[in-house]
Amino acid sequence: MEIVLDEKRFKGRSRAHAYLKEKLNLPDYYGRNLDALYDCLGEIMEETVIVVPKIIQNKEYLGEYGQTMLRVFRDAAEENPALTVQFKEAAKK
Repeated sequence: MEIVLDEKRFKGRSRAHAYLKEKLNLPDYYGRNLDALYDCLGEIMEETVIVVPKIIQNKEYLGEYGQTMLRVFRDAAEENPALTVQFKEAAKK
């Protein structure tokens, strides 16, 4: 399964976590924070590719929090053999 995340949905932390819960079909107990995201990514059992927009680390998106979120995706993929994370550059205008 491949899941492509929409960069426009990463304007603010709470909005980003609500979107991730919906898009990644995270459980109801998902805590809407980076620790919970890491834990839930680690629980993925079927082969999954998540395409994450690198632009979420820019100031107009999540800034430093976005940088940390990218690291969470990267670390989870290193730990979970069923998970592959690809980082997408922003489309050229």
